Amino acid sequence: MTGRRRPRGAVRPALAAAAAAVVLGTAGPALAAPSDQPGGTSGVLDSRALDRLQERATEVQDGLREQQREVAAAQEAQAAAEREVAAAEAVLTDAAGELAGFQAEVAGYAAAVYRDGGALTPLTVLLSSGDPGEVLSAMGFLDVVDRHAARLIGAAEEQRQAALARRRTAEAALQEARARADEVAARIAELEAAAGAVTDELDDALGAVDAQLAQLQREQVEVNERTAANWRGYLDQLTAAGITAPPAAALQDPAGGLPDRLVPVAATGGGAQRGAAQLPGQPSSLLVLPAETLGAVSAAMEALGRPYAPGTAGPDSWACGSLVQSVYGRTGISLPGDQAGLFAVTAPVAPADVLPGDLVFLGTAESGLGHVGIALDPRTMLAADARAGAVVVRTLPADQVLGIGRPTLPRRAPVDAPGPAGGALRVECGNTVYPPSYDGARQWGGYPNGLIPPSAMCGLGVGGHQLRCDAAAAYRALSAAYAGAFGGPLCITDSYRTYAGQVTLYGQKPALAAVPGTSNHGWGLAVDLCGGVERFGTPQYAWMVANAGRFGFLHPAWADPGNGREEPWHWEYAGT
Repeated sequence: MTGRRRPRGAVRPALAAAAAAVVLGTAGPALAAPSDQPGGTSGVLDSRALDRLQERATEVQDGLREQQREVAAAQEAQAAAEREVAAAEAVLTDAAGELAGFQAEVAGYAAAVYRDGGALTPLTVLLSSGDPGEVLSAMGFLDVVDRHAARLIGAAEEQRQAALARRRTAEAALQEARARADEVAARIAELEAAAGAVTDELDDALGAVDAQLAQLQREQVEVNERTAANWRGYLDQLTAAGITAPPAAALQDPAGGLPDRLVPVAATGGGAQRGAAQLPGQPSSLLVLPAETLGAVSAAMEALGRPYAPGTAGPDSWACGSLVQSVYGRTGISLPGDQAGLFAVTAPVAPADVLPGDLVFLGTAESGLGHVGIALDPRTMLAADARAGAVVVRTLPADQVLGIGRPTLPRRAPVDAPGPAGGALRVECGNTVYPPSYDGARQWGGYPNGLIPPSAMCGLGVGGHQLRCDAAAAYRALSAAYAGAFGGPLCITDSYRTYAGQVTLYGQKPALAAVPGTSNHGWGLAVDLCGGVERFGTPQYAWMVANAGRFGFLHPAWADPGNGREEPWHWEYAGT
């Protein structure tokens, strides 16, 4: 096409002729119907067998949780009894020592008298003294000495007897506490056996769910591929029609004239849409988007299937905001790299006028703004999706659309993005963001703790370690950054922990390990690290504190020094 613009007087007849061809009626890119995103609330997870087995697992968890409290109480009672026995032993030792001391003094006195010529008795005093007054005085002194010695030795003996009684009482209490602990341990063993039995059944059901999820993921890949192919077909239609995509500036003012052969796209509120045009034709018109939009969407198609990871901006992984920023940046349109920043400055359009390349902002009244993607049509969007753990084509939930923005239009004056209300947690790229102090359940995708299908997980590239796919991509990026600082990747000892693994660990450490089905590791969002990170105050730990947050990992407040459960090695993915 030429660069000539349609004269102003031709706008109204052309607009009238295309009045019925609003964006929903224009011939745009035909897209494949997206399947439910992996990790989302798909019907594939509504397995009644899995639900029933999970109910049984929950019953076992409740029993173990109650028994765990009894284990802790029994262990504390036993420890207290042992402390009391030790204290009684110490008192008895002191009492015996005091008695022995007094006895030694009396023995020494007797020995001294013997060395001086024999035992000093009232008779020897009488025979050896010539003065009756002296005899009486000496005899009174002897009485005092005898009474004093008797009192000292008697008191010491009473203390020793009391100490002996205290030790007997303490030892009896210790025996009782040990018997209680043995009783609780026996009940724990029974519940562990029940948990093991449930585990076997759960594994069978989980295998069926995993197969269904794997199929769902294959369908997602097919949707991505068909969508990319249909987009290329749309570009071919433009080429076949002789259309060279105009720059965004040429489509800013439909009333002021459009490039040759193009007519405006009607807006649902009346008038024409800014930033787009169409080529009239039969049986339908051909949508013409700015060159910048075509370039950005084409670049986004190239990212399909790449992992989602916070803190990254391609080419191996993306966050939702960084993907939008990057693909439009390639075309010369500078945008912020986060969902709130994009919402703040992107020019809004009516949701009913959404066109391919527009930005779709999702959220709820409770959580506020929670996602941004690139519209492909009124029903679908392309996004680096945290719930899917990848760049995918996904259904656009109409009830969650907070706004539509058109990046090719001039920026608006910045506005505040809707934030969480009523204490709700923030959502980023479709996934909840947890604060460091959060210690509650982090259920996702409808999966029970420790019962996440393998197909919903991704490897970390180290042994058999796995996490949820977005967490895995973030971990790999974090480990690469760590290697740049220390010359080698992160050292890891634990990651996702299955229900069966939790049962085994609980059997080994019932008072310390989490009750099966409640471990933070059972959500596929936690890792235990080594190589220096496992100790407070090391350079490796300090580096993690300073840098892990950029990749969505945090050290929970409960594991910080002084909070009762000091675990420098434990880090969790917070979804940001």
